[in-house]
Amino acid sequence: MNCQTHLYRHQHPLAVSRRWFLKECGVGLGAIALHTLLGDCALAAAKTGDANPLAPRQPHFPAKAKRVIYLFMAGAPSHLELFDNKPQLAKFNGTLPPPELLKGYRAAFINPNSTLLGPKFKFARHGKSGAELSELLPHLAEVADDIAIVKSMHTDAFNHAPGQILMHTGSQQFGRPSLGAWTLYGLGSESRNLPGFVVFSSGSKGPSGGASNWGSGFLPTVYNGVMFRSQGDPILYLSNPKGVDDQIQQDTLDAVRKLDQKHLDVVGDPEISTRINSFEMACRMQTSAPELMDIASEPKHILDMYGVEPGKPSFALNCLLARRLIERGVRFVELFHEAWDQHGNLKADLQKNCKNTDQACAALVKDLKQRGLLDDTLVIWGGEFGRTPMVQGGDDGRDHHPNCFSIWMAGGGVKPGLTLGGSDDFGFNVTTDAVHVHDLNATILHLLGFDHTKLTYRFQGRDFRLTDVHGQVVEKLLA
Repeated sequence: MNCQTHLYRHQHPLAVSRRWFLKECGVGLGAIALHTLLGDCALAAAKTGDANPLAPRQPHFPAKAKRVIYLFMAGAPSHLELFDNKPQLAKFNGTLPPPELLKGYRAAFINPNSTLLGPKFKFARHGKSGAELSELLPHLAEVADDIAIVKSMHTDAFNHAPGQILMHTGSQQFGRPSLGAWTLYGLGSESRNLPGFVVFSSGSKGPSGGASNWGSGFLPTVYNGVMFRSQGDPILYLSNPKGVDDQIQQDTLDAVRKLDQKHLDVVGDPEISTRINSFEMACRMQTSAPELMDIASEPKHILDMYGVEPGKPSFALNCLLARRLIERGVRFVELFHEAWDQHGNLKADLQKNCKNTDQACAALVKDLKQRGLLDDTLVIWGGEFGRTPMVQGGDDGRDHHPNCFSIWMAGGGVKPGLTLGGSDDFGFNVTTDAVHVHDLNATILHLLGFDHTKLTYRFQGRDFRLTDVHGQVVEKLLA
């Protein structure tokens, strides 16, 4: 049997899809479904094409922080070598942990009943606050009174990809919007010429969680993070190819926009608005991006403070570019440095990693402060979990550990000089002022002016939020 309509005559019925039926049949089911899904208001707004989804917006209440720089140390730095000094761990080095400590504990790779490994580096107190820091962090020690150290973080994940995605999206599963995307969705951007959410990556490889760490999930893709390179064009193919001058480019953009606008007027899909916005942003970035990347105007003492070598990609250069981005109105900048997964070679690799990052992290805090930007810029440093007190890899490695880890924060309404929380004698479990990943994200959103329970987006029949059904603002962290 074949179809007998003049459009599909002689085609087998199975070749005529359900999509055709919904779109073409006379009762207009396709249009009805579209209106139901989008809502009349959303459809009308999308059809106008005038509303800028990245226009600056006001939060729920006055914010302490207007922008965020997230220094994400992917791979999970060892809190026991950097922030959480445990003399008892050194005392019992080489012995088995107490059996009650391991009850119900799951490790990623090691047998939990492995011997304890004492800290590899010395600690000292710094600043008026008396913050205790490792000898590996001499530059951070200089800004000890400007940062807040949280030594009582804990998470639900003990492998890298789920742990990173949980930190960023509030879920271990793919498909949720990231913290940067939620921030952009809530606040918009103050920059018309650069993306509102920019990402850099350095270290030995990219983050295990991949682009989900800066993705927009089910939010419109206009809120997606944009990966920049720190050398050459920040985005591949940003420059025009040979033979394409400004007039040809503008004529092409005008034609594409007209076609996209016609399609938008018919179907009202917000992703078409995103496409229009992306083409126009790319055009503006042909001027703004080279100016951003040109650090020739930076004084030598600033380059030296960060440890930047002009022309050489590095975490230090990314820190400097992060400052330049927020000066130009970018709302959220995230720097991934994937190098901290020390299952072995712990001592040498930590020395190398801290040499590559400590100076630039401290310089960023100093630089923002001297420019009057630290008060309303939130800086966050941390990884996806901590490392075990037990040894892995002979006598020079630690496994993944979700029960306890450390981060630090600065600026943007965070109480400076604070050390929050504590853990047991082995740095195994949190004992005071526990801060879950959801609590951290709730606190970040609070500093940005949002009630985390009310910053929501309706998807698949329910209102989603970054913290899902969890999270409490950590009041002790607030200045």
